[in-house]
Amino acid sequence: MSSTEKKRPPSYGNRKDWKPRTLEDFEDGGAFPEIHIAQYPMDMGRNKINKSGGALPLQVDAEGNIRFDEIARQGHNETKVIHSQFKDLVPMNQRSDIEQVNLERPNEDEVKETTEKTRDALEKIVQGKIRAAQPKNVKTDKPSEPTYIRYTPGQQGESYNSGAGQRIIRMVEMPVDPMEPPKFKHKKIPRGPPSPPAPVLHSPPRKVSAKEQQEWVIPPCISNWKNAKGYTIPLDKRLAADGRGLQEVTINDNFAKLSEALFAADRHAREEVRQRALMREKLSQKEKEEKEKRLRMLAQKAREERAGISKSTNFSGSVVAESESESESDEEKVKEREDIRQDRRKEREREYRLSRMGAEQRAKHLAREQNRDISEKIALGLAKPTVSKESLYDSRLFNQSEGLSSGFKDEEGKICASSIYNPKKNYDSDQFGGGNEESINKMLNNDRFGINSKVFQGADKTQVREGPVEFEKEEADPFGFSQFLDEAKKGSKRGMDTT
Repeated sequence: MSSTEKKRPPSYGNRKDWKPRTLEDFEDGGAFPEIHIAQYPMDMGRNKINKSGGALPLQVDAEGNIRFDEIARQGHNETKVIHSQFKDLVPMNQRSDIEQVNLERPNEDEVKETTEKTRDALEKIVQGKIRAAQPKNVKTDKPSEPTYIRYTPGQQGESYNSGAGQRIIRMVEMPVDPMEPPKFKHKKIPRGPPSPPAPVLHSPPRKVSAKEQQEWVIPPCISNWKNAKGYTIPLDKRLAADGRGLQEVTINDNFAKLSEALFAADRHAREEVRQRALMREKLSQKEKEEKEKRLRMLAQKAREERAGISKSTNFSGSVVAESESESESDEEKVKEREDIRQDRRKEREREYRLSRMGAEQRAKHLAREQNRDISEKIALGLAKPTVSKESLYDSRLFNQSEGLSSGFKDEEGKICASSIYNPKKNYDSDQFGGGNEESINKMLNNDRFGINSKVFQGADKTQVREGPVEFEKEEADPFGFSQFLDEAKKGSKRGMDTT
């Protein structure tokens, strides 16, 4: 017996220089993806057009040169101008075959024909643009005409179809509302395979181990934003999809630098505060020692004066005391000079403000100064002594025991009402009723606003009051608390006869 060995492809890993060409190389299987050449298992995707008709015949020009530009002209119109030679790059006035080139102007028929072709081409482009811009779901076509159908029912008789033997049906297209939303959801599907289909590069089927199957398990895509199918995804799967476990937490070195800088600044500030406290303590200790020394010197001087010791015996102590008294006197003089400077500055400011006042403001100021009482002028330092032969001073200023009332009494101690209520001479006499006593009393007794008519309930108008308002304390006990307390203090019991 003779057996023919079947041709088999080399094993996996030994296909470096091997190329599958025939159908036997594929063994009714797919293509080999590790071999990067065009493969056609079972002749899928192979072009079956006759190759003999694809070759171009060799052509030559008038000079016998091969025309290689026929390859570029293949598939184009004969009238299309194709520049495929070097002479097409040379300017027309420098070409050697300028005599063979036809430079005559075209006639009117050729111009019209070219114009019509150009117009048709441009209109085709414009119409394509317009159709692309128009909405595609709005039907602009006119509704079709109705159609009539003759219908003959199968059951005939008086009881069917109202006794009619035939019926004529009119079919009309139902109008569609262009603004109506779509009734069905159009789901996009993947595009189908091209024609001819691309070659399928699959290696021959082989057994897969459990380890390879485990390695090829691809976890489903989990999104934190979209869940179109509405799946219930566990929390650990969501955290795993987030990738938090893969992130490594790192702390920037600048945090350590910042903490060190803050610690150094805090330490430096504490050191400065401590130095200031030490300096303040030293200064206070020095002042305390100087004060104690000054007190000791004063006590020593007092003891020496009490003992009767002359100044010559303790010359150094006297020098120290004199220096201290001189320093105190110098301080008092400096303070006095500062007070004088302050007063003079205030006076200059006041004079400057008066100089910048307007006429109206200056008149108001002068009127206010003239109408001031003598006591106000004295308090403000504006009083001027009245030079007269009788007295250079106001006698009211010496009567300080009676207060403000000293200026409103005469020699017998009676109050001069006229000095209070009499208007001045330069005032209008008609406004104040002439200024005599009768008119003044009339004005005082005139109750313009009804104040005297409003009195308290139970008040006696006939009784003349002298002095301030007096109130009487009411002794009545409206609630009987006093009587209740008195009976409680007596301790009388119920049911006992108190008579």
